Parts: sequence; structure tokens; C-alpha cells
Amino acid sequence: MNADESALGSLAASRKIIVAIDGPAGAGKSTVARHLAQHFGLLNLETGAMYRAFALKALRSDVPLDDSKGLETLAADTTIRLETGEEENRVLLDGEDVTGLLRNQIVTDAASRVSVFPAIRAWMVRLQQELGAVGGVVMEGRDIGTVVFPHADAKIFLDAAPEVRGMRRFDQLGPKVAVQPEDVIRDLRARDQRDRNRADSPLKPAEDAVLLDSTNMTLDEVVKAAEDLVAAKLAQQDAPDPH
Repeated sequence: MNADESALGSLAASRKIIVAIDGPAGAGKSTVARHLAQHFGLLNLETGAMYRAFALKALRSDVPLDDSKGLETLAADTTIRLETGEEENRVLLDGEDVTGLLRNQIVTDAASRVSVFPAIRAWMVRLQQELGAVGGVVMEGRDIGTVVFPHADAKIFLDAAPEVRGMRRFDQLGPKVAVQPEDVIRDLRARDQRDRNRADSPLKPAEDAVLLDSTNMTLDEVVKAAEDLVAAKLAQQDAPDPH
């Protein structure tokens, strides 16, 4: 990081900027959020990991994923905390570090199912707002710019064609997972359907979000575009008031 980048990072942290990144599964939100946090000296709060942690608890507790009341009762006795690590957040579920248990397909699918219930989403939104209240954060998820932080300083809606996102997710899973690319793409389409059509906080871009379609972009190009957007917002904030 050169002197200009270092100064920009310090400015982002001191201004307590909030960056909201939304988008469907497999769009690259976690990668972009992680980079922006490191580049600008912000905290990376991955809200999707919070839903996965709760889904893991529901699975462990044998609470049916379609039992709204049962899930609500479980949530009342659940604590989830995120701690910033060098490579990724540490996710603490009731004090237990469950970071390494949250990326398998069963937990991911369960997270999508429990997140459709308004009571669970309201509970999660309160937690997320508490975590990001002081600013200086990058938050990514499904409804950060529309519900959690509608007044975020910078909003990005990151998207890509389902086939492209599905192949990225397949590559992420690695050869040890016995699954075919078409299965991953089918599951992702089903998740998109649930996320975009749920009654409470459906997945959609905020009106003032910048749409970043990464279908035909390399990872470096996506990261650079997001970086430029945040830098431009900081420069705009720092411009003298003409009045």
C-alpha cells in the first residue's frame, strides 16, 4: 500500500464510513468485502455467516427449518458474535468458534431456509445494526443497503449470471465434495428464488446502489471496480462544501 492508499484507508476509518454490499449467492460478495476491508482499514462484518451460524444451531438442535415458532424460540437463546481475523471473520456461536463448520452445502441451504421468516430476519437485523453502529465497516449480505443500513455511505449490488455464480461456487467447494456442477447451479437457482421472492426483505438492489455485474469480469476487475466506487465516495465526502 502506497502513501496515498494508506491515507485513504485512514480517512475511511476516521470517517466511520459504512459500505453495504448486497447480492445473490456466489456473486463474490465475501471476497470483495474482505478486500475492501483490508484496503481501506475497515472491519469486515459478513452477515451471511451469522445466518449460517444460526442455521447450524437449528440443525444441531433438531428444530425443523420450517418451524417459525421453534426457530424464534431458539433465537431467543442464541448469541452470535463476529471477530475480525487476518483472512476471515471468526464466528462465535454461543461462545464456540464454528467458523470452519459454516461453508458446507447443508448449512448453506439451511441458512437460506431459516432466513425467510420475518421474526428471524428482524432479530438478525438488530444484531447486524449493533455490530455496525459505530461505522468503519464493510457489511455484506442480502438486505444491507435496503434494510440493515439504508443510509450506508456506499452501496454496491454485486451480481452475475446464475451459471457463472454456480461454477464459482462449485470451484470453491473443491474436488473433495461429491457434487456435480449442474447440482450446484440448480441449488443456487432455488436459493435465488427463495431470496428474491420472500415476503420480508426480498433480495433487490437499493435504489441508490451501484449495480456491479461480474458475469464477464475477472476477480481483479471486480475488486478494482468496487475499490474505485468506495474511493470516489470518500473523495466526495471530503470535498469542500460549496456553500
